[in-house]
Amino acid sequence: MKKVLIAAAVSVVSMFSLDAFAGKAERDYLTNEVQPAVKAAEAKLKSACGCSTKFVVSDTLKTTDELAQARNIANGVTEGAGSYCTDDASKKAVCQLKTIEIVKGKDTAFKWNAGKGTCVTDGQSYVSWDMITREIDK
Repeated sequence: MKKVLIAAAVSVVSMFSLDAFAGKAERDYLTNEVQPAVKAAEAKLKSACGCSTKFVVSDTLKTTDELAQARNIANGVTEGAGSYCTDDASKKAVCQLKTIEIVKGKDTAFKWNAGKGTCVTDGQSYVSWDMITREIDK
């Protein structure tokens, strides 16, 4: 009897895992909200800073709340790049970022190494443009 109850409990829990939410609503949100924001951020970095920086949205972001943080990161880059890239030193600093990957993690943070920036969101908060520039200016 205990084995049956344990099996039933495991089945119920697995039905509510994050993978269960990666459905049409999340795909539509990625297509209609996140991807346009990412393309706008890439275009803004190109026009304002002269960088060909590629954004990668990781499949670790499963829910629309998590995907919204990727959109917020991209929007922050779009809004901040123009006022930041006003001199050659700033442009050079930003253009060290060849790739910006957005992933889900435990704590929201920005890390970068060897041309790759990683924006980690906890699913409730996002990496701001100031967090990115603070790290690349070190």
